[in-house]
Parts: sequence; structure tokens; C-alpha cells
Amino acid sequence: MTHLRWGVLGASNFARQHMAPAIHAARGAQLAALATSSAAKAEAFCDFAPGLRVHDSYEALLADAQVDAVYIPLPNHLHVEWSVKALEAGKHVLCEKPLTLKAVDFDTVIAARDRTGLQAAEAFMIVHHPQMQRARDLLKQGALGNLRHVSVTFSFFNDDLDNIRNQPGTGGGALPDIGVYACGAVRFITEAEPKAISYAGIEYQHGVDTTARIAGDFGDFTYGAMVSTRMAPRQEIVLHGDKGILRLTCPFNAGVFDQAELHLETSASSITVERFPAVNHYVLQVEAFGRSVLEGADYPCPLEFSKGTQRMIDMVYAAGKA
Repeated sequence: MTHLRWGVLGASNFARQHMAPAIHAARGAQLAALATSSAAKAEAFCDFAPGLRVHDSYEALLADAQVDAVYIPLPNHLHVEWSVKALEAGKHVLCEKPLTLKAVDFDTVIAARDRTGLQAAEAFMIVHHPQMQRARDLLKQGALGNLRHVSVTFSFFNDDLDNIRNQPGTGGGALPDIGVYACGAVRFITEAEPKAISYAGIEYQHGVDTTARIAGDFGDFTYGAMVSTRMAPRQEIVLHGDKGILRLTCPFNAGVFDQAELHLETSASSITVERFPAVNHYVLQVEAFGRSVLEGADYPCPLEFSKGTQRMIDMVYAAGKA
């Protein structure tokens, strides 16, 4: 096998706008099939992928012998069920985040992955971006000295109650939607785990969390974060050491929210800026997944890493109830 033939399980807007085009553009990948009962939605995918096979059910796509891997952009509460079904059907799985709504539920998918011998991963695209990898390398190299504090902000405004992100029955909420970035990014860059979440101020509207202000302890450094789906758009990561400060200007939606940049300040007269203007982390994610399947390459975001991020989110919810 020289490339992976991909199927997309559901015609979500996000899949149409980002992941399906990324699969179509990625080296070692072919966008082969789509599962949707909507002819209009299917047409939007076929516009950039002529010859795409369209199945009218998820089961039919999983039965397609000409599909090697599936991308799952379904509502959050369906991720575990269809990830396991896809693995049992003999398909590799890349499932949109959050793969689960509780850390313990990762065990079901991990067991299915291990039982089938197939690849399965959560679609956490930011770890594939060179901005994020460079930040981790600079920290390892001692560019900041001893890390003392990390702050993360991620917000946008969405008060549409018909939007799936605002529906409690389908796993909506700010923490499931973007808290995974605020928690996963600090874990990836620092390769550290939270010792405790000391404070979580969580606001709820219509049954879902819309804003969370978080304070945590990673042992060697402290952590502060704010995520919100009811505030003006902003995203930033700042790592503050005793010898320098590193700021990631656009760590989560590179090329959409803004240009991804790293600002390294080691003195008032020494500020270095690195820019990453032409990188598509969705394409890089698909290519990395393909290498892991076709070549046995290490995958930078295995299920065990993603389980750790969900464990941290679980800690935030628990602190918010304390």
C-alpha cells in the first residue's frame, strides 16, 4: 500500500471546509468516499473531489472495501461509538476532538485499537504545526531558563442555540470544544502533567459551559487559562521563564484567525520573531497519520496523550464543582 484511501463519516461544515480538502491535498492520501444522505451536502464535497463515492449511510461507508481509513466529524457524543465501529470494520480512525467526554471512555477506544491492530487517533491538529513543535524545542533548549508560568487564552463568540456547540445533549460547551486546546497545548509544549487544578470558574448558559477561567499547578510552573464561546475572538499562549518569554500569537487556528508567529523575548533589546505563513496543519495531520500507518512512523498525538488532555479537562470540571 502506497497511500491511504479515506472516507469521511458525515458531511459536517468543518469537514467540508477544512478536513476533507486537507485529505484531498495531502501526500499519501486519497479522498475516496463520503457518507451522507444529503445530496446537496455531497455536491459541495464533489465540487473539489470529483469521482468521490457517496454512501447514504455510515454503515455503507464502513462496508466499503475501497476505504482504508475514516475521518469522523460527527457530534461529540457519537465519537466513541463510531470510532469503535470503524475499527471493528477494519478501518483506521482519525476522530475529531474531543474523542470522548470523559477520560475513562478513552479506554474503550484504546482497547479496540489494540484488539484490531489498527491506528486510531484524536484529530488534534495543532501538535503537527511547526509553531507548536518549535515552541517545545525552544523550551527544551533552555531558551526561557526555568519555566515559571504558562497562560493560555482561546475565545470566540457563538450564542446560536441551534449550533451543535451549544447543545448539551450532543456534548456541547466551551471546554469540550476549545478547552482541549488550552489543556492539550500546555501538555504538549512542556511535556508535563497537571498536579492540581486549584480554581475553575465556569459559567453556564442553557445547559452548557460557555466560559471557564482556570488556575492550575504543574509542579515546576503555574498555569492560567481562559476559554470562552461568549467573548470576542482571541487566542494566545505565553510561556514565562526566569530568562525569557515566549509568545505564540495564533496557536490554534493558524492561517484563519491570524498568521502563526513565535515571539521570543530574552531582554528588552532582544526580541526574535519567527513566522509560519504558509503551513496547513490539517494537511500535516493527515500526512503524519498516513506515515504512521504506511511506514510505522511514531505518531505525535497517540490516544494515550489525548486521554491525558481529557483527564485534565475532567479535573477542571471537578474543580468547578468544588
